[in-house]
Amino acid sequence: MSSINLIDAFQDFKDAENIDRPTMMKVVEDVFKTLLRKKYGSDDNFDVIVNAEKGDLEIIRRRMIVEDGQVEDPLAQVAYTDAVKIEPDFEVGEELYEEIDLLDFGRRAILAAKQTLASRISDLKKNVLAKKYGDRIGEIISAEVYQVWKKEILLLDEEGNELILPKSEQIPQDYFKKGENIRAVVARVDMKNNNPVIILSRTSPDFLAKLLEIEVPEIFDGLIVIKKIVRDPGERAKVAVESYDDRIDPVGACVGMKGSRIHGIVRELKNENIDVINYTSNIQLLIQRSLTPAKITSMELDNEGHHANVYLKPDQVSLAIGRRGVNIKLASELTGYELDVYRDNEGEENEFDIDLEEFSDEIDAWIIDELKRVGCDTGRSVLNLTPEELERRTDLEKETIADVRRILKEEFEKE
Repeated sequence: MSSINLIDAFQDFKDAENIDRPTMMKVVEDVFKTLLRKKYGSDDNFDVIVNAEKGDLEIIRRRMIVEDGQVEDPLAQVAYTDAVKIEPDFEVGEELYEEIDLLDFGRRAILAAKQTLASRISDLKKNVLAKKYGDRIGEIISAEVYQVWKKEILLLDEEGNELILPKSEQIPQDYFKKGENIRAVVARVDMKNNNPVIILSRTSPDFLAKLLEIEVPEIFDGLIVIKKIVRDPGERAKVAVESYDDRIDPVGACVGMKGSRIHGIVRELKNENIDVINYTSNIQLLIQRSLTPAKITSMELDNEGHHANVYLKPDQVSLAIGRRGVNIKLASELTGYELDVYRDNEGEENEFDIDLEEFSDEIDAWIIDELKRVGCDTGRSVLNLTPEELERRTDLEKETIADVRRILKEEFEKE
């Protein structure tokens, strides 16, 4: 028999992990049964026998031998005269098994079958890859940098599969070179032109959660639970943890002796400050803990509107707000409450002050909003900060800050 050599196609099957033999046989069978249907109109009386080891296959045709002139279905029956030409011992009522020469299908059809087979194998590989990484979403993996582009990095896993780390999923301080091994979490699997695209992330809270799980055995064992993580990648993160064992201090366990457990994570996250706080269902206490390192004097809670006014000593205001307002933003995300910070001047000599809103005819509303964002809601609270500090903490230009300070000073001098 002139057999079509399919070793290359079968080798593709072997190279693609997790494609099992029954699946392979089924795909090959389907491809060649399609070929049979095109040539004969039906594949009912044909058996496709695949030999995966040798890389070839046989097609056997089954027909019932009937009396001459009694053939009603040429696909299922053969006349006695024709049968004995193949084998003289045949009798009416027996089944004739005949091997089909694949070359009878024609070179074109055979080539098309090989292409279809290669395409089906490719689709199976894609499905296997999509399922493999679909099941690993939220897991940390290590991969090698293969190519660095402006908007993304192409990585290869240990099996040579391509993974993508977009710029938006990188920590701002990240800098990688070709050949370097990096860790990231599997964020999602996108389908692009029917191809699976595995997207990794280093900015996801899941990445920090998994790093903690690796470093802190109590989290891995389920004795400590991470309730919530909020991050400003590369800048600051807040982690609320709770212990199911009264004997374990969750914060101490996560930080480790002299910060031994948290240091490795901080390095991995490019010196991101990590505040680990003890979770509590008492929202007032949770807000207090979430604003660490600032110390709160008092608080007004509006549980219905999920809003809280927080009062602090003047020297604690900048700590509560943090650089670029990151600390208060993360505290708000962690607690689910909108937080407004106010200076607590109780115990100090009451000094005449004016609300910033009073200057709305001279100072643009967006400038007032920007100053309020960093805790400056009155004229004196702005003047108490140096121009340099205002420039560092807000998005305002030097000239704008100088104008605002001039307007405020003139007003207080009048008073």
